[in-house]
Formats: sequence, structure tokens, C-alpha cells
Amino acid sequence: MSASNSLSDKVAVVTGASRGIGAAIARRFAEEGATVFLNSRTEGALDEVAKHLTETTPGTAYPIYFDVTDADAVKNAFMAVKKQIGRVDVLVNNAGVMHSAVVSMTSDDHLREMMKVNYEGTFFCSRIASRLMTRQKSGSIINVSSIIGCVGVEGNSAYAASKAAILGFSKSLAKELAPSNIRVNVIAPGFIETDLTQDITGDRREKVMGQILMGRPGLPEDVANAAFFLASDLASYITGQTIGVDGCMVT
Repeated sequence: MSASNSLSDKVAVVTGASRGIGAAIARRFAEEGATVFLNSRTEGALDEVAKHLTETTPGTAYPIYFDVTDADAVKNAFMAVKKQIGRVDVLVNNAGVMHSAVVSMTSDDHLREMMKVNYEGTFFCSRIASRLMTRQKSGSIINVSSIIGCVGVEGNSAYAASKAAILGFSKSLAKELAPSNIRVNVIAPGFIETDLTQDITGDRREKVMGQILMGRPGLPEDVANAAFFLASDLASYITGQTIGVDGCMVT
């Protein structure tokens, strides 16, 4: 049986889908025919986006509102998807926050927020999705980390820790779920043109660009392409891996 590059038979949940990387992933999935649930914690923020994707792509999109740091809300949301559609085939844990500061100037609130959103949110969504996928004996969980979590960078120790936690979690989860034919992989973006990086300007931006051997910043669509591959049957024998989408960024 040959692998298909279509997602027409897939039901996907994409967290943090209101902008940037999450929005690009949701659009790519819808363009490939998937039924996509777009998550935001802001009620109403994705109503028009979901309607537009449904009208302009082969797929179908629905907004779904919950805070990834609220375990009960996460569970209720996934059970609502299960009740409405009957299954969850793909989960993309993309929701994230970034507060840059050296350790001595990192506030307790910023540290806790990054650990809660970036790591705990990934954990909570993966926990309930894995239960649903285990019953199906199939699924793909794609966790969005960061190249910073892989190699570290000065001025982002707390953020790096929250993203590095995703790496260890994903490696272990891949081993747990492989017997149930559920794949778990990580995408580690480098410098991608999004709201998270728009404040990096001047000398700081020039320094970052000097570390990218391909000579350009990445686009959200570059990450979306990797997510599509990992969600599709083309990646049916790939699990426990981290794919850097970073243009060969040397830090």
C-alpha cells in the first residue's frame, strides 16, 4: 500500500492557530483536505478564519476555544471533537510564549508562564489525544519545540528549558505509543518571521542572520511543510525524531 500525500481522511487539532506558525499549519492541512480544529484561547478569534478556510480549501475548519494550560478545558475540548467527528488523527502542539531575558532578570511569572504554556500545554493535549488515538491504533502527534531548546542561546535560558522539556517528553512518548501505531515527532524551528521574532531588529537581527548559513529567515510555511509531512502517511515509519527547520542555524 503506497503512502498518500493527502490529509483528506485526517482529523487534526492545531493549538495556537490564530497566527504565525499555527495559522500556516492549519491552512496547509486544510489545503490538503483535512478536517482541522483551530485552537485559540480567545473566544471568537478564529470564527472568520475557519469559515474562510472551509470556503476556500478542500478541507473543513472549525474553531475550538480552550486554554492549553487548563487540563479540564483541554479534556473537554478533545472529547467535543471526538463526539462531533468521531476521531482525532493528528495533534499539533504549537501554542507557545517567549520571554527573552538573562537568568538574573527572568521573573518568576515569565518562567512559570513559559513552562505552563510551552511544556504543560503540550503535555495536557498529548495526554488526552494519546488516549483517543490508542483506541484507534493510529495517530500522529507533532510537538513544536525550538532550535533554542536543542542548542541553547544566551538570553533565553528559561525559554530554552521550556522547549527542551518538549524534546525529552516527545522521545519518551514516542516509545510509549509506538506499539499502538502512534507517531510522536518534534519540529524545531529556527528564526521564523512571526510575531515572536518581530522585535528582533538592528544589530541583534544582523547577528542572528549571520548564524543562518542559508542566509534568510524562515517563513511559517516552511514549518507548515514539515508538519504536513509528519502528519501524512509519507512519514508512517518515522517517530521519535526532531526535525530542525532552521536553515542550518549555527549557534
